[in-house]
Amino acid sequence: MSKYETIIGLEVHVELATETKIFCSCPTSFGSAPNTNVCPICLGFPGALPVLNKKAVEYAVMAGLALNCEIPAFSKFDRKNYFYPDLPKAYQISQYDQPVALNGYLEIDVDGKEKRIGITRIHLEEDAGKLIHAEYGGYSLADYNRGGVPLIEIVSEPEINSPEEAKAYLEKLRSIILYTGISDVKMEEGSLRCDANISIRPVGSKEFGTRVEIKNMNSFRAVQRALEYEVQRHQEVLASGGTLVQETRRWDENNGVTISMRSKEEADDYRYFPDPDLVPVVVPAQWVEEIRQKLPELPDARRKRYQQQYKLSAYDAEVITASKQMADFFEATLKEYDDPKAVANWLMGDIAKHLNTEGIEINETKLTPSHLAELLALLDKGTISGKIAKTVFEEMFASGKKPAQIVEEKGLVQISDEGAIAAVVDQVIAENPKAVEDYRSGQQKAMGFLVGQVMKLTRGKANPQLVNKLLREKL
Repeated sequence: MSKYETIIGLEVHVELATETKIFCSCPTSFGSAPNTNVCPICLGFPGALPVLNKKAVEYAVMAGLALNCEIPAFSKFDRKNYFYPDLPKAYQISQYDQPVALNGYLEIDVDGKEKRIGITRIHLEEDAGKLIHAEYGGYSLADYNRGGVPLIEIVSEPEINSPEEAKAYLEKLRSIILYTGISDVKMEEGSLRCDANISIRPVGSKEFGTRVEIKNMNSFRAVQRALEYEVQRHQEVLASGGTLVQETRRWDENNGVTISMRSKEEADDYRYFPDPDLVPVVVPAQWVEEIRQKLPELPDARRKRYQQQYKLSAYDAEVITASKQMADFFEATLKEYDDPKAVANWLMGDIAKHLNTEGIEINETKLTPSHLAELLALLDKGTISGKIAKTVFEEMFASGKKPAQIVEEKGLVQISDEGAIAAVVDQVIAENPKAVEDYRSGQQKAMGFLVGQVMKLTRGKANPQLVNKLLREKL
């Protein structure tokens, strides 16, 4: 057992899915040509004045409510001053001491143990532009399309005690935000970004150790690996009598290490002061209640309902409700095929495997709930076998064709005619005397071989139950 305790706090930036930027009317669309979604306001031209996007405030409040936060009646915007080429004004409009939401929490489950992680605050701010560095150095290009896109920063309490808990927290947070619809939370497009603060201290100590911030982690797995590396590095430095330095480090995915970037800035370094161009934000209690009414059923509530209503196991319900798209697909399928466990098995098996391989959500495929319901009905009727169903699914997933159409086109109808199968069974028994003898002398494996021979001769179309029944009778 380690003599050190790990302390982790996460800062998660989420881009809000508004149509326009937070202080101007430029579009927020991803993937546009560089510097086309810009105007004098988001480029910081002298004299240009910001105007707050009300939808961004609504989305921030919705995130706060979904994460069990208090919503203060007043919040205000501040200027966070620092000079960097991706920030044309040389300051970022953010919130410092009066954020839009405070004192929330979410609950995670790691190794069967539930734990509540506090959320210190959620504040609204504008995103910075993006620098594209030349591959071999020498210059960088600045694209300000992202500058001014509305962000919320969700700051956790330092209550996460392992890299595994950090990953579970991020997965839960992403799931909740996705359910609210306020962001697509795609890490690969930068609409969810995470910085981690980590320190270690002797078990039983109340004092925090020296804190290190880690940046440049572009997946939840990368966050876990980077934190695992830092825990090990901190312990080795202290064990060798060294001193840890408060700094910012970046994660190098290729080499699996963190690399020092700069000494860590403190809040004082940013010289925060209230933004004189923006009035304080007033959030009336009535508006908060209106936003609360718009909240959808969130993952935890949906998971509990699935266990009660559909009698799914805790694990099955957890897996399916982790993705809103998957849960929506599950319920839509049940309207056409009323067997929750069968639908869940397909979603968690073949379908999940294909989604993971292609890195997509179920709503981005050609598959529909009607497709899956029809496939399961064909299985129930005995039109196709389980093995043929997998073949049909592959084609269905790739082409979007209906299962019945695929079965007809490819001649995949299961043979359930007892006379036709009996003839093949007789042939297999005649051609494999040794396997027959082995089975009769008590070797059960021989039955599997004989079944396989029948399936081979019928090209997998024979009804497996009938094959087993006839073989046992004839032997």
